[in-house]
Amino acid sequence: MPLFQYKIIGEDGRESKGIIDADSLFMAKERLRKQRLLITSIKGVSRSSSRTILNQSQLLSFTRELAQLLKAGLPLYEGLVTIEEKHRQSKIHVLFADICDLLKNGSSFSNALGRYPETFNEIYISMVKSAEQSGSLHDAFAQLTLLISKQQKLKKQLMSSLAYPAFLGSFCLIVIAALFFFVIPSMKELFEGRALHPLTSIVIALSNFLQTQILWLVSFFILSVSSLYALSRRKSFRVKVGLWLLKVPYIQKIIMQSALIRFFRAMYMLLNGGVTLVESLHFAKKVVNNSAFISLIEETSSQVVEGKKISQLFAEAPFIPPLVLRMIAIGEETGNMSLMMRNMAEIYEEELDRDLQQLATFLQPAVLLFLGVVVGVVVLSILLPLTDVSSFVSSG
Repeated sequence: MPLFQYKIIGEDGRESKGIIDADSLFMAKERLRKQRLLITSIKGVSRSSSRTILNQSQLLSFTRELAQLLKAGLPLYEGLVTIEEKHRQSKIHVLFADICDLLKNGSSFSNALGRYPETFNEIYISMVKSAEQSGSLHDAFAQLTLLISKQQKLKKQLMSSLAYPAFLGSFCLIVIAALFFFVIPSMKELFEGRALHPLTSIVIALSNFLQTQILWLVSFFILSVSSLYALSRRKSFRVKVGLWLLKVPYIQKIIMQSALIRFFRAMYMLLNGGVTLVESLHFAKKVVNNSAFISLIEETSSQVVEGKKISQLFAEAPFIPPLVLRMIAIGEETGNMSLMMRNMAEIYEEELDRDLQQLATFLQPAVLLFLGVVVGVVVLSILLPLTDVSSFVSSG
């Protein structure tokens, strides 16, 4: 059934807008007029999935609300209509109206969600499809709510741990640029005709070089960023970078913990939702965000079909911690992989939280110390000629 976007003036004289489904434009107008609404404009709405995308907070809100409505005993369609009515004044209303209309016309819920792949990923749709077959939609949406909230929490942890050090680093660069491009050049006249200390000469020479080569430096920076962006689109380059980062002390640990948490959470949700092991591996690799780990999962999923165990295949990768190998082996022996995946996710969530706090605690004073050293060297290089310390040093 087509969708139509309208603007109306209600009985209270206020203008509002929304979306309505009807067989034709004439039927849409009739439905609105029966509600004693004055139509100011009405037009058809494209159902293109690329035009309506939910961000992560909106997706979490939708998933949580639907889980609560299903738990309260509302049928799926009635719950979706309730959410659709709530968003009638928002830009994302067309997505909910379209899904409701598709269900009304006999489409399955998973197929309706599949029209919006940029909002609902394969894990989301796979769990909904499995829940439709088993009749446990409420449990599936409760688990999806937990999965999305955990992913958002992990992302916020990473961002908050690096935000303040990044701010300090940016401030450090601004201060250094101000010193070399403005402060030192303005004081050159004071140093003319003087026997300068080697430290002062080096700082002035560096300032002169930066000023005269600024265009080349900016061009080199832009070219480097563009080249890195182009290379980052190649899978082979991302895999190499991922493997290199996994060799950097401490950074390797945080990257691996983040990837493992995403992987274990996704695997737990999928296995617990009735998805097969091979399909779970296929879907879980999409949330890992580490090229080296993704390559390992792809190789593992292709060989698991042949009867090989995950623990044996993971043991061939040098970046997989021994704890993971032991826990997966226990899960394979006991036949309770989903529970083992959940336990490992919880273990690494605690470790990552602790390590991120330690990293932030280390980075903040390190950046401040670096800034203090640079500013101190520049100030000292300026003060040496003014206080004739250089002559005292040379005479000594």
